[in-house]
Amino acid sequence: MSDKSDKEEKPKKKKGGGMMIKIVGAVALLGVGAGGVFGLVAAGIIGGGTHEVVKVDNNPKLVRKGEEDPYAPVAKEGEGEGGAAGETDGDGGSEFRTVYYNFADDFTSNLKNTDALLQVNISASTRRDYRVVLWMKKHELAIRSALLIAIADTPEEEVISPEGKARLQKRLTAAINKVLTENEGFGGVDNVYFKTFIVQ
Repeated sequence: MSDKSDKEEKPKKKKGGGMMIKIVGAVALLGVGAGGVFGLVAAGIIGGGTHEVVKVDNNPKLVRKGEEDPYAPVAKEGEGEGGAAGETDGDGGSEFRTVYYNFADDFTSNLKNTDALLQVNISASTRRDYRVVLWMKKHELAIRSALLIAIADTPEEEVISPEGKARLQKRLTAAINKVLTENEGFGGVDNVYFKTFIVQ
């Protein structure tokens, strides 16, 4: 019986030893596989990596007095006093320079719930770089339409008082900025000014 029990014990040792080798082999393979996956993730090959998307602010920037506007048109020789002399800014007031865009044609519209007409000629101002002016030129048709709608939605009483005219200025400014934002993603118009203002 002792021979039999020795024979039975030997195969058990082999099974136990074989099982241990299998476990160690499996752990080693898992370690190698995990290391490989970690390396691929770290390299960004799998898992998308941690790519940071840097959003660049490409909107028109405020331009300080005396700074050069990279989008401004180049002055032609002989323009202004003294040839191609640059603009001169005062020392006081806003630290930013202001550029005006003059709408060439008048705006004429009926006023809300009345037979009265309002005829205005306006300019828009911006303290941002010249892209805002270029955008106003580019989208002038859409801006004109929006301004005419805003004027037509104005009651006659609104255009008589200075306070009402100031409210109309704000609405017209908002109308221009809305068109620019819809088309270019940014407004940039600071104010609208009346060059002529006639109620008939």
